[in-house]
Amino acid sequence: VARKGVSYVMAAQLVSMVCDARVAIIDVRDEERICDAHIAGSHHYASDGFADRLPEIAEATRAKETLVFHCALSQVRGPSCARMFLDYLSEAKEESAVKSITVLELGFNGWELSGRAVCRCKDAPCKGVCS
Repeated sequence: VARKGVSYVMAAQLVSMVCDARVAIIDVRDEERICDAHIAGSHHYASDGFADRLPEIAEATRAKETLVFHCALSQVRGPSCARMFLDYLSEAKEESAVKSITVLELGFNGWELSGRAVCRCKDAPCKGVCS
């Protein structure tokens, strides 16, 4: 499995990936996710408890090839959680299909400001528009 490091993806690139069954979007914002909506189909794992949930996240994303992490701006929480998860997968003995770990450039705020669709459901994980 090729996993070199964490790369970045722009909102325009992510649009075509949102409904891809091989992609998981991981929202690591804390309480603001509840208030500010989210990207349809995303999974929510708040950054403040992220480290404790690494095994659970690995299990939930085991069949995915690409993980896209983001927070509000993807300057601190998104990249640090992406790196933490990459390190976890590198050390974990369990099988995972994950080939690439990316961070959404400009985060959720950039996604929403660029006019991309957002979801306001309370489902966890969000069922999104693809199911």
